[in-house]
Amino acid sequence: MVGLDAITTLRPGRIESPYKAQRATVHFLHILSPNVLINMSRFFTQGDSSSESSSSGEEELYSDQEAEQKSEEESSEEEEEGSDEDESSSSDGEEGGKTGVSKFLRDQASTDGESSDSDTPKVVKSAKGKRLEEIEGVIKLIDNAEKINDWSSISTEFDKLNRQVAKMAASDKAPKIYIKTVADLEDLMNETIAKQKVSTKKMNATNAKGLNAMKQKIKRNNREYAAEIDKYREDKADYMMSDDEEEVVPLEKPKKSKNVYTDGLDFDDDEGFSTVGRGGKPKQYTPESIFKHLRSIVGSRGKKNTDRADQIRTMEKLLEVAETPYQKIRVLLTIISTRFDLTTGSSATFMSQEQWKMAEHEFGTLLEVLEDNRNMVVIENAEEWEDDEKPPQPAPGEKLRIPGSIVSIVERLDDELTRSLQHIDPHTAEYIERLSDEQALYNNIVRALLYIENLKKDAKLEVPQESANRIVMRRVEHIYFKPSQVVNILEETAWKSIPAHFDSDITPRGTERDTAALVQTLCIYLFENSTDIIRGRAYLCQVYFCALHDQYYRARDMLLMSHLQETIGNFDISTQILFNRTLVQVGLCAFRAGLVYESQNTLQEICGSGRQKELLAQGVMIQRYSQVTPEQERLERQRQLPFHMHINLELLECVYLTCSMLLEIPLLAQTGSSPDIKKRIISKTYRRLLEFHERQIFTGPPENTRDHVMQASRALAAGEWKKAAELINSIKIWELMASSEKIKAMLSEQIQEEGLRTYLFTYAPFYDTLAVGTLAEMFELPERKVAAVVSKMISHEELAAALDQVNSAIIFRKGVELSRLQSLALTLSDKASGLIEANERTLEQRTQGTANAFERQGGQGGRGRGGRGGRGGSRGDRGGARTRGGQQFGGGALGGAIKV
Repeated sequence: MVGLDAITTLRPGRIESPYKAQRATVHFLHILSPNVLINMSRFFTQGDSSSESSSSGEEELYSDQEAEQKSEEESSEEEEEGSDEDESSSSDGEEGGKTGVSKFLRDQASTDGESSDSDTPKVVKSAKGKRLEEIEGVIKLIDNAEKINDWSSISTEFDKLNRQVAKMAASDKAPKIYIKTVADLEDLMNETIAKQKVSTKKMNATNAKGLNAMKQKIKRNNREYAAEIDKYREDKADYMMSDDEEEVVPLEKPKKSKNVYTDGLDFDDDEGFSTVGRGGKPKQYTPESIFKHLRSIVGSRGKKNTDRADQIRTMEKLLEVAETPYQKIRVLLTIISTRFDLTTGSSATFMSQEQWKMAEHEFGTLLEVLEDNRNMVVIENAEEWEDDEKPPQPAPGEKLRIPGSIVSIVERLDDELTRSLQHIDPHTAEYIERLSDEQALYNNIVRALLYIENLKKDAKLEVPQESANRIVMRRVEHIYFKPSQVVNILEETAWKSIPAHFDSDITPRGTERDTAALVQTLCIYLFENSTDIIRGRAYLCQVYFCALHDQYYRARDMLLMSHLQETIGNFDISTQILFNRTLVQVGLCAFRAGLVYESQNTLQEICGSGRQKELLAQGVMIQRYSQVTPEQERLERQRQLPFHMHINLELLECVYLTCSMLLEIPLLAQTGSSPDIKKRIISKTYRRLLEFHERQIFTGPPENTRDHVMQASRALAAGEWKKAAELINSIKIWELMASSEKIKAMLSEQIQEEGLRTYLFTYAPFYDTLAVGTLAEMFELPERKVAAVVSKMISHEELAAALDQVNSAIIFRKGVELSRLQSLALTLSDKASGLIEANERTLEQRTQGTANAFERQGGQGGRGRGGRGGRGGSRGDRGGARTRGGQQFGGGALGGAIKV
């Protein structure tokens, strides 16, 4: 036996690692006797804080010894972990009086107590039991509320109860105590309602509201548990006696588990895996469970924290297992609506192209199913079928009505496509790719129109006329702004995608060749069957289409006969935008027809305001000090038109300025040579630009459209009509018009004629006679044309002259030439008269048209002797009371208006 002193004399050699040192120490202590170990334990226990390392070493020795007895192959990491567990358990059992190393050593009493606790089984409840406890607590609250007839609290607690049961029903059926509660609640509710009908005392508003809410909730909730409720009411005692007791299981102390790695398991393989729902049970998608899944999805619609993408994946699987047409229709209607909800409440501003295409494809599938099954119809006024166990069976000769709206789906698809085109950069290939989806949308619009027409043939279905009007309006809005060639392609492709045995009563298959007849047919249908906004929009679309195809006089007459310019302020903003676009298109049509005055007069209201972008919904003008709220700005951006529907604003400005030049330059020459003629302004915008251009010290070569027009104006005013024509024709924007060469020839002719008129206005005072042939050579016009222009000027009293047709000469009449002072006096007179008119208008506004505005207090108004400038009363009345500070002007109604 080795003594204690031998421990101090042993000096082991150098050990390479702590693990080897530990193993060496264990082998050494194996030869010690138990008494020696006990003495060593007492010796180490009496040590102070300086011997903490020794005590911890002793515990390691004990734990290592036990581990060696169990298994020699245990790793060093497991031994250290076991010793740590022993230390922590011993420290928890120690009392507060121990200090030093003894604090960390295991006591015998604590060991015995711990073993006794572990031997006693702990009673716990399963998850189902906990749920039942929660349900019983809520039911108790409902019972208490029933005693005091508090239906508001009952309604609140009933919602909590359903949420608890829904969690439990995911893994098991509804508990019987719940069936009992809802059955008794229904009986109590019916009894309360019956009492209220005969009672003179009424409930308060809160309680009545809770009772009405419970009436709806119980009716909807008990339908699902109708079979169980019937069983309960047949024999309540027997039904409740069969309830299962809660199991009591002993709680075993969890043992430490080791990580087990199984070789040969491929985690990338999806075979054998399934989607797990609540309660750990795998989700199963069968034809029988389709309506149950759909009801849960529809019930969660609009709620927070709803994973719509997961719902879509679920419905895609349901669509795969759907067998009957009714199941397919119900799933398709729900999945399309859910795809539209993806952008609701999210940061996305528009529907993604992938989701939109899938929704469009599913809508096409829905129409195919409805076309193949004529005994099923989707209409808006159908009632919801509540029984999920069995599908509805229509009566013989009747059609199965399914609630839904084909028109709303078409409108939403159209709106989402427009919204995406609004946010995509129009100068990228993505915009072109997205725009190509319009053909698929147009196909579905035409196909949906055929379906609605078919439904309208059955008078029993009572399909409203508004549905057909809305979808026809969508079709018109897709073709009214397009050239005939593009519309022909749209129509041909759409009719090819539709089966040959389907035809339309509104637009038969043969009308797609004539686009004008197609647009007219659709618009006339809307004129006859719609009112208010849709009718006005259809009228404007037809006028736009006529103007786009160079039918100016027809477009002008339709616009004037509609009187929309008088009532357009009462329409919504989108219709007002359409009216502005139509007005601009009519002005451009007049310009292409060579009608300069009509074109300028039509474009004046839009282009003269300087807000073309905003009025045509082609851009948002953010002003520096504007009072626009963020909400108004957001709505303004939502109303913007896609880029492919825009009217070229640079072309619009060029047309407007060119027409203004051809009208303003002769007018300026006329007023400059005849001061007695009252000055008038045709275009303030043009005048302002011309004055700014004339104030410039140095004028370089023209760089943009505006510079070309301004320099052409100066050249035309100076009589250089060739230079003016060259500058106007050099504008590159004319190439965007259909027949640019024809436009340029028309402009050159107009510039020649206006140059002739400008020359006559400017130099008429310096001529006595002027030969027509001279003017013809100067402006390269036929003498017949020159004579016609001069005759027109003489007849309109623009030129004081006579035409000698025998000698082909113009004889000018000399009028009274005014001096400089006389001209200034006339100018002053004009300004004074204008000031008086403005003053009278202001007075009229302030006095609201009062007739006695100039009445004085105490006498008659006016400038008569009795009034004398407002001093009321007669001169002889000296004894009358005088107002403070002398006689003052009371002013009557005018004075009251001024004081305000």
